[in-house]
Amino acid sequence: MEQYYHTNLYLNLLLLFISAVSLSFFAIFYKHKSQYYNHPNLPPGRPGIPYLGETLAFLTTGWIGRPEKFVTDRIREFSSSAFKTHIIGKPTVVLTGAEGNKFLFTNENKLVVVWWPDSVSKIFPFSETTSIHEESRRFRKFLPQFMKPEALQRYVGEMDEVARRHFASLWEDRDEVEVLPLTKKYTFWVACRLFVSLDDPARIAELGVPFDHVASGIFALPYDFPGTPFRRAIRASKFIREEYLMEIIRRRKAELAAAAEECDRNKMKAHQDILSYMLTATDDGGEHMSDIDIADKILGLLVGSHDTASATCTFVVKFLSELPDVYDRVYQEQMEIARSKSAGELLNWEDIKKMKYSWNVACEVLRLTPPVQGSFRKATTDFIFNGFSIPKGWKLYWSVPSTHKNEKYFPKPEKFDPSRFEGSGPEPYTFVPFGGGPKMCPGKEYARLEILVFMHNLVKRFKFEMLIPGEKIIVNPICVPANGLPIRLFPHEA
Repeated sequence: MEQYYHTNLYLNLLLLFISAVSLSFFAIFYKHKSQYYNHPNLPPGRPGIPYLGETLAFLTTGWIGRPEKFVTDRIREFSSSAFKTHIIGKPTVVLTGAEGNKFLFTNENKLVVVWWPDSVSKIFPFSETTSIHEESRRFRKFLPQFMKPEALQRYVGEMDEVARRHFASLWEDRDEVEVLPLTKKYTFWVACRLFVSLDDPARIAELGVPFDHVASGIFALPYDFPGTPFRRAIRASKFIREEYLMEIIRRRKAELAAAAEECDRNKMKAHQDILSYMLTATDDGGEHMSDIDIADKILGLLVGSHDTASATCTFVVKFLSELPDVYDRVYQEQMEIARSKSAGELLNWEDIKKMKYSWNVACEVLRLTPPVQGSFRKATTDFIFNGFSIPKGWKLYWSVPSTHKNEKYFPKPEKFDPSRFEGSGPEPYTFVPFGGGPKMCPGKEYARLEILVFMHNLVKRFKFEMLIPGEKIIVNPICVPANGLPIRLFPHEA
């Protein structure tokens, strides 16, 4: 009898525990739904499970190599080009198609502003008196002065010199290479050379180790525990800014001061990179940026110019290896330029302007495999889009593949066709690898030069074939080949 009593007691306690847990989950789920989703006239959609929402589904489609699936499945399910969801811990409305892109791009700083997860601020800290949005605005005010085409023209030769040394040291005299790690080395070398005039391969390699930790941790799960990618990124960011970049800044300030004192214009011209520009530029009040602010921004530039351009260069190799007709046309265009140069003469701006077909090829690569799949904004006020209410504070996500792989805008979207970019090119707001509106990537022209210089140096040296035909493409969070794109090289006869 006593055993029966204890058994019933344990069963009742177990049922009580299960009921309490169930009620807790119900309360959490109800709060999850009611806290955000009681606004009237929201777009169709679902909040997903508490806290996580639909984040796993959002990320999983990238891991399996189909990043557009999360969006296209819901467009089909809800019969709407706008839908609500809950991703990255935030209630979010996804806007798709050219209409959604146009709305967000043309209402930048009016109805919406750029939004980054809070974890990004831990890797790229700002002063306590300014926000990431204010710093971004300040940065964008003077960055175009360095990144605009007329300013970048004088750096084409420097990019070409870096590319020649890169291919000579890491590609030539090799039968097989893995492309992605090499393109990362190339883009990082170019950035170090143009941003801070760092050109010593040993020092660049030394800086590259902590830099890789920063780049890989930006979009890692924000768990700040020892051994996690996020913790490594925070520590690496601090080391690069405070130990490495601050030393470069102090040395450069001394060099500029000495050159100014001597009135030596040649010495001052020797450092016409973005670091010198930041050190001499002033804001509207005539104030210079602090050294640590400059270090923060240089680090951001190094990261921003790295993974996206290297991924695009990698996919250029992939498609040229798969499409011999396209390769032949690129080769003919680039060799015509190469034959017009004297021995040792570097590329210049006029050469870049002749690479029209090569850039069409690069654009088609960007259409099919955009490095970044989309970006977030935050609603700064309540507004209406297509009859739906978007509450203030909600996040908005625009999806690159929603137009890039949409037959409405690009017939036979899976076909590689550089002719899409001839003449006036695609319709407005449909080709958006660099975003659009006031927040269009300011490094677009920089990336164009970097990619074209890479293509020139690649095809004039080699033909190549993939060692893993049909290699899987993944997004985590940058679109890359799953195995780094190993290839076999076939040097051209001299």
